[in-house]
Amino acid sequence: MNEPAAMEIHVNGFTQINAAVDLETVGRLSAACEQAFIAESDVQRARSSRGHVYAARNLLDVVPEIQTFWREGKPFEILKCILGDQFGLVRVLFFDKPPDRTWTLPWHKDTAIAVGDNSHRSERFSRPTVKSGVPHVVASDDVLRQMLTLRLHLDDVTDQNGPLRVIPGSHVSSTSGGAGVEAAVTIHAAAGDMLAMRPLITHSSGSSKPGTTRHRRILHLEFAADRHLPDGFQWHDFIAASLTTN
Repeated sequence: MNEPAAMEIHVNGFTQINAAVDLETVGRLSAACEQAFIAESDVQRARSSRGHVYAARNLLDVVPEIQTFWREGKPFEILKCILGDQFGLVRVLFFDKPPDRTWTLPWHKDTAIAVGDNSHRSERFSRPTVKSGVPHVVASDDVLRQMLTLRLHLDDVTDQNGPLRVIPGSHVSSTSGGAGVEAAVTIHAAAGDMLAMRPLITHSSGSSKPGTTRHRRILHLEFAADRHLPDGFQWHDFIAASLTTN
């Protein structure tokens, strides 16, 4: 990965990676997700009135290619550069804005992580919840600063289908406002592009435009720099970058 992209993540909390994944792989991932939504009872999903899945969890075990496609090329380069040699994949989500079920997302930061057991007591972790059968906690800033999210666009993203907006510089802490809402950047993308962002960056998205026929399918992959968490906590999943250490 080139130095300007690494510096952009350091300064602004995000960078866009054009043509991060080839369209053949994008097609395979899209088809595998659709098949999993139909066939797998373990996939937690929400459907629109027309049957379109607009959110899904627990994809790691039922879409095997999700565990491997990021191990090469631009995704691997940026992950290794930012997180080091011991990083791994810890959570995967799927989002869509189908034409019949658009939605909005207010300004927020991604502070919840999936863990094996959320009953431990710790000042670094709080607000235990269970989402789709998986224990979650809100993590402290020092944990979240050791993470990077890659959002793979399975569709082109324009103003028509509710693009993500991010506030540069807001990734510094859980209370940082960064450059402010007036400086927010709208993320347009082509299928196969990726957005790399820190979990603590403030982001939102609006609804799709009335009458659009576009979907906005995203694979949201969260990575951590190390398999170890403090205070006895463990990741719910940790798919190591190195096949020899997984």
